[in-house]
Amino acid sequence: MSKLQAAFDKAVAESKQLPEKPDNATLLKIYSLYKQATEGDVEGKRPGFTDMVGRAKYDAWAAVKGKSKNDAMKEYVDLIESLK
Repeated sequence: MSKLQAAFDKAVAESKQLPEKPDNATLLKIYSLYKQATEGDVEGKRPGFTDMVGRAKYDAWAAVKGKSKNDAMKEYVDLIESLK
């Protein structure tokens, strides 16, 4: 396992134990970087107007489309570190 993967896995575990719950914009950023790092670019159709949460998550993930998995992992680790 690479150093980056180990740091990412540690940050994922730490994200569940942050001292304060981040605001919604930060939560969406965490979500989008995690999805990009673990699954790559967003696929499928954008959720409908009535699914506001799903739509926000989709839009956040689509905003990081094209970012490499390693870059997404690095940003995720840095973001979680900044929230501790």
